[in-house]
Amino acid sequence: MFNEEIFKFDINNIKNDLAMEGLSITDEDVTLFRQFANDEIDMSNLIQTIKNEIL
Repeated sequence: MFNEEIFKFDINNIKNDLAMEGLSITDEDVTLFRQFANDEIDMSNLIQTIKNEIL
């Protein structure tokens, strides 16, 4: 498992860094990566979900 407080802090930093580059990360993205971090989904499902969102 991971520390939720640290995770939120890191996500905020990542969001800020991406915003400076004109990119963004959504709450849905965060949820998806949290599921991966908690072993709720595996890498192939993560990739397929991202592909489905793009198409």
